[in-house]
Formats: sequence, structure tokens, C-alpha cells
Amino acid sequence: MTPNKKLLIGMSGGVDSTIATLMLLEEGYDVEGVYMKLHSKPGYHEIHQARAQKAADRVGVKLHVIDLQDEFEEKVFLPFVDTYRDGKTPNPCALCNRNLKFGAMVRFADKIGAYHVATGHYIKTDGKYLLQADDDTKDQSYFLFYIDKSIVPRLIFPLGERKKSDIKAKAASISGLESFASQGESTEICFVENSYTEVLQDYVDVNIEGNVLNLEGKIVGKHKGYMHYTIGKRRGFSVHGAHEPHFVVKIYPDTNEIVVGKREDLACNGVSIKDINMFDDRKSFDCIVKLRYRNVGVKCHVQIEDTEAKIVLKESVFGVAVGQAAVFYDDNKLLGGGWISDTF
Repeated sequence: MTPNKKLLIGMSGGVDSTIATLMLLEEGYDVEGVYMKLHSKPGYHEIHQARAQKAADRVGVKLHVIDLQDEFEEKVFLPFVDTYRDGKTPNPCALCNRNLKFGAMVRFADKIGAYHVATGHYIKTDGKYLLQADDDTKDQSYFLFYIDKSIVPRLIFPLGERKKSDIKAKAASISGLESFASQGESTEICFVENSYTEVLQDYVDVNIEGNVLNLEGKIVGKHKGYMHYTIGKRRGFSVHGAHEPHFVVKIYPDTNEIVVGKREDLACNGVSIKDINMFDDRKSFDCIVKLRYRNVGVKCHVQIEDTEAKIVLKESVFGVAVGQAAVFYDDNKLLGGGWISDTF
């Protein structure tokens, strides 16, 4: 596809995508917006689609609406449920970014003849790699590690060099967009209102009481149901006679048991990963790895074999959960990553 000035931007009805749209117009792009109906949370789209339409009308762009609810359920939501059912910790945002926000959305851009695709994510790109945003408190590169590298040259991220406070201030200064500056922040997982167990309980019984085991396999207490817990959690279960904090260190879904230990028992010195997605061809390298979105990156060595890899950590990380993503960085450059399948 030959580059042109026509651009499709995802518009969610929030301040970030709204101001990103305005910035692209100011840069001379021929902009059209798209609101994607993803999950089916009652009442959600009535509110957010109206906000997106208000933003589009105010800045003067056409807004398309595409219904992706069936695809979202198949490729994001049901894997989310299944991962918790398997006693693991999912990352639905990374799946959504690959399949929908940078999958279905790119296909829609092709349909309307737009070469460029943009979003309000806090991230940068140099045309080959994705780069961490200048505002490290808002950087979203971790969640984009799984997108198809072939589309990177088409991506534009207007907010990558901006701070959130500046984006809100810009909205507050524009007539008709003042209300966008004061909107609440969107949640990390868009279809979870309060807790993930509230979502799960419509599909599976999460409240089956089970045994808490110590590291020797002895029953030491009770828990509410294994899906209430992720690796590292320290509350919501009983440990008879405990005088210091205990943490979840293993989950056995088949027997509805959790294993608890002390903080040092959470130490992880390496991980195995699968379904690797890389933005270059390196196979054996040193880098920084993040094993959860909010975690600080640590130095490691990566050895890739086909679509799997072993990551040896240069220092221990505590509370690593199977099902989460291991994402590689070289300074601020996103190299790729994969899904944690085991820890050691």
C-alpha cells in the first residue's frame, strides 16, 4: 500500500484519543475516526459512543462505528475466562491490541483507503520499532508487544512525547471539549467494572471453598475458591496459627487448592515463554525484561528457540505469574516478548 495522508484513528470518547485526533488534523492529515464496539458491558457503548461522536463533531471528522463484539468475545474475553479457569493470570489488553485495535482496525483502514493508523496510546515509534513514551507513568508499550510487526510503519502515536497533564490542559482550553479534561481515567481492563471475579462468576462458579496448603503439602487453612487468587496475593484466605504474612505461591485448579509461603518463596530467577513476537531477528541477547505491567524491568539473558524462549534473570523477581507477558526492552526500544508458561 502506497502511503497517503488519509488516516484512521481509534476514537474511544476519552480525552487522549480526542486530543490525538485534533493534533493529527493540525498536522495536515486527512483524518477519519472509528469507534470500536468491543465488549458487551451493559450501558457502556451508549455513553462512550456518544462521547466519541461529540468529539468527532467538535473537531470536524467523520466517525465510523464498527461492531466487533463477537470477535472480542472469541479472541479476548473467552481466553480471559479460560486463563483464570486454568489457574493462570491473563493479559487481555495485549490480545485485544493484536486482534482488534491493531488487527480489525487496520483491516478497516484498508477498506476505507487509509494508509496511516493512529491511536491515543502513550507510546512512540520510529517506523520499525515501538518505543516507550516520554511520560513513563503512562507508557503503554508493554501492552503492544504482541502486535504484528508488519503494520508498525503505518502507525502514528501523537501522544508519545506528551504528558497526560498537558493533554488534559489542552482539552480544558478548547471550547466544547472542556468536559473531556475532567473525565475519569479508564480502567486497565475495560470490561471489568470492580473486580475480575464479578465478571467471571457469570461464566463459572468462582466461590467453591478449597484447602490452603503449605509448601510441604499440609492443609493449613481455607480459601474462597482458587479463581479469587493470583500469584503473590496475601489476603482472602486463612492460615491457622500464622504470625507473619503468607502469599499465594502456587495454584492447583484441578483440585481447587492454593499453596502459600513466605515472601522469599515467591522469588523467581527465570521464566520460560511461548508464542514469541519479535520486532527483529535476534535470538540470543541481553536486555531488560518486564514481567508485569507495573513491575520495574530487570536485566536478563534471552535464548530463543523457534517460538519459545528461556529467560535467565540477573536478579530475582517476586510474584511472577504464568499467563502474563514477558516483554523485552533495549533501553526504550521494545524488542518483543512472549507469554510466560513456566517459572524457575
